[in-house]
Amino acid sequence: MNPKLDVLSPSNSQLIFIDHQPQMAFGVQSMDRQAMKNNTVALAKAAKAFNIPTTITTVETLGFSGYTYPELLDVFPGQPILERTSMNSWDDQKVRDALKANGRKKVVVAGLWTEVCNCSFALCAMAEGDYEIYMVADASGGTSKEAHDYAMQRMVQAGVIPVTWQQVMLEWQRDWAHKDTYEAVMAIVTEHSGAYGMGVDYAYSMVHKAATRATGAHETLAPVPAR
Repeated sequence: MNPKLDVLSPSNSQLIFIDHQPQMAFGVQSMDRQAMKNNTVALAKAAKAFNIPTTITTVETLGFSGYTYPELLDVFPGQPILERTSMNSWDDQKVRDALKANGRKKVVVAGLWTEVCNCSFALCAMAEGDYEIYMVADASGGTSKEAHDYAMQRMVQAGVIPVTWQQVMLEWQRDWAHKDTYEAVMAIVTEHSGAYGMGVDYAYSMVHKAATRATGAHETLAPVPAR
């Protein structure tokens, strides 16, 4: 039985964020950096909604890279941050111990940069830790589009499974009948999923006549033809 045929679920996967720090983001040229940040925070919120064990690791925070996105840390208040000197997270024992403690072989990965920290971690975690790696391509970034794309290709050739943040979230949800996470997923969609989220807002308010999500009272003044 091929374990890669298993759909990701809240009970079989864990998540690691690698080096989502300002100096690393400054070097990203493979996609729009604000979009990447949006996707990263959305993935974090999805993990929290489904109680996915999550590891956050950083490199040379004070010496070079700066602090992890506040928006990401705010999703996990009190979460330990695993600081490293190594570019490869697998080389830090704290990271290995955290992954092992979570007890799940399917590891969803998002990080900077794709061609360095993501790629080296993925290859080593598969080879030495027997983990299955699911690389979130749109919550990761490289120093050029080519750097990102060829790193993704190298990882895929080695057995990494490429995914996107929304794909992961909806795989965790799987069935809209799972009402315990439905509202949380819809909240993430409306805030982070662009046109899809706008469509959800439209359907809720115009079709199902729900109140607008806007906070506070806003008076609508009727049209008055100019004289």
